[in-house]
Amino acid sequence: MAGVPHPTGDDVSRAGAQQYAAEWARAVRRFGFVPLSAAETERLLLVHTVRLAQALRAEPFSGQPAEDVGRALVEAHLAEPRMLEWSVRALGENLAARVVPSRTVTADTGERVAGLQGALAAGFARALRDRTFLQQERIARSAWQARDQVERALRDSEARFRAVFTGAAIGIGIADVDGRIIEVNQSFADMLGYSVDELRQVDVTSLFHADDAAGMWELYQGLIEGKHDSIRVEKRYHRKDGSSLWTDLAVSLVRQDDGRPRFTVAKIEDITERYALQQRLRFQAQHDPLTGLPNRTLFFETLGRILDTAGPDQRIGVCFLDLDGFKAINDSLGHDLGDKLLVVIARRLADCVADHGHLVARMGGDEFVVLVDGGAGLDDAVAVADAALAAVATPVQIGDQQLTVSAIVGIVECPAGETSASELMKAADTTLYWAKAEGRGRWAVYDPERSARDIARSALAAKLPAALDRGEFVLRYQPIVSLLEGRMLAVEALVRWQHPELGLLGPDRFIGLAEETGLIVRLGEWVLRQACHDAEQWRRRFPDARLVVSVNLAARQADDPAIVDTVADVLASSGLPAELLQLELTESAVMGTAGEPLRALHRLAALGVRLAIDDFGTGYSNLAYLRRLPIHCLKLAGPFVEGIRGEDAVTVADHRDERIVDALVRLAHALELWVTAEAVETGVQAERLRALRCDTGQGRLFGAPVPADRIAARLAGTEAA
Repeated sequence: MAGVPHPTGDDVSRAGAQQYAAEWARAVRRFGFVPLSAAETERLLLVHTVRLAQALRAEPFSGQPAEDVGRALVEAHLAEPRMLEWSVRALGENLAARVVPSRTVTADTGERVAGLQGALAAGFARALRDRTFLQQERIARSAWQARDQVERALRDSEARFRAVFTGAAIGIGIADVDGRIIEVNQSFADMLGYSVDELRQVDVTSLFHADDAAGMWELYQGLIEGKHDSIRVEKRYHRKDGSSLWTDLAVSLVRQDDGRPRFTVAKIEDITERYALQQRLRFQAQHDPLTGLPNRTLFFETLGRILDTAGPDQRIGVCFLDLDGFKAINDSLGHDLGDKLLVVIARRLADCVADHGHLVARMGGDEFVVLVDGGAGLDDAVAVADAALAAVATPVQIGDQQLTVSAIVGIVECPAGETSASELMKAADTTLYWAKAEGRGRWAVYDPERSARDIARSALAAKLPAALDRGEFVLRYQPIVSLLEGRMLAVEALVRWQHPELGLLGPDRFIGLAEETGLIVRLGEWVLRQACHDAEQWRRRFPDARLVVSVNLAARQADDPAIVDTVADVLASSGLPAELLQLELTESAVMGTAGEPLRALHRLAALGVRLAIDDFGTGYSNLAYLRRLPIHCLKLAGPFVEGIRGEDAVTVADHRDERIVDALVRLAHALELWVTAEAVETGVQAERLRALRCDTGQGRLFGAPVPADRIAARLAGTEAA
């Protein structure tokens, strides 16, 4: 090791010194932590061993080397007290015996060893004391420096807080837990119109707005009781001049070291202008820009709130109003005048219910709604509807134009707890449609049973196209019998719907729907094709029967430009002779025809097809027009036949019906037309009709509508009539 003296052979035993140093190193490492490795520790202690051995034999003798060794041990961080104890004891017991050659030992060697022991201990102690003093000084200096830094940071923090507090644009106030204001900045004082000194003399709660005081005190109490550490709300304050100030208020709680509330810090921002803007925007979002009435958004918000908070006995009503003829005014006089009319109507509607506090809203276009909240029942809602109709019906003078409009109203009234906003308005819309169908200037009341029927009807209408595609429709045939011979001369094809869920449905359930939806053309063509197909099968099996099949033709089918081509194609594809097909049209569909429809009837007759007027006597009955049509048969309406009864129940009406039938039969025969009586149910009716020379009869007396195979069986004579 560089710089370390090695023992010489003259005064130190090399082997003894190394052995001594090795034992010393092991003892040092055994007594505590040593920052050196084992080899480094042993080399260091070997140097100190040699120095102690040389000092033991040095002339003149001095203990200074031993004191230096003690100090060096501390500086090398070998400062464990037990290590010092071992070192002193080993110095006395082993150094002279192991390291110093025996020939150099003298009488004063023991005294010298004792001197070295004392000097080693003294050097160790002084070095340890000096190090302790140095460490204490460093700690003290660090403590003073830390305290200076803390004090300086505190002063800086207070200066920054004061700068922020004083110069902040938002108001800042500090109050104790009793609500007494301790300090406020100038911005806070300026917002409220006080001086800073004046605010230091008031209580926080005295600044709360009267309408918000209860809620604010509750929030403040929760804060100072430690339930919350902070709150943030938009609240009003009273200014010194009595005006109101809307603020964004944030209050934080400052606690003492033991957790108890100490004071509160409030930060307020003046949002009066922003709040006013928000209110204007909210009003615009919830009110109709033309009339100023609440719009549908506000209406549904109000309705939803009422329904959510309604008591068990509370009732609610809606009067849904639609103007009649408003579109005509808009189209003829212009939208500007129409808008002015809407403004007047809106004001009248609002005025007529103002005393009752009902909400009037514009739903859009010329539709308005009145929310009847807290009414005693349906009578109150009806009274509102009557008042609204009267208000609308009064003529309106706009410039030099006097305008008169009417309205219709759909009324829904029910317990508030039994409905929802969507259900209520859906019912109101449905009822408005009912009222519109009944005419102008009237109202209608919602009927759940009628609504259920309408819904079921709509469901059937929606399923009609798919039902036709799936082949769910079937035909039934009702015999038409000669009243003179009793022989079946024809059958009428009657369509039925084999509904997969509702069973077999009669035409009264779906024919009207088919006409409304336009499906009647497709359905009618299917009936025509199927009836002609079945009739051709009967003709081939029973060629002598010459059975005519009669098929109803709807008004929309008759108006179809392609009807003649369709009939011709059906006859060609089925093979049925044209004279065995009879097409039945209603009196209303035939009597008003002109132009192309009339030409279509002549073209159908030219094909050889028979034409019949169904339910004759219930429609136009234009006798002069009748002679112009290529008609082959008249089918007398059922009510006339039903009026013909037996002798036991003869009335004046019976005689009148019989005379009407007699006149119609004579008229038909005069025009060389065949006559069929419908709805023949009794033998008496058949006998009277026979006496009146009616040609054929149809009804339950002669057989109910049956499938095609039953007609075939009857033709074969295997089924009784």
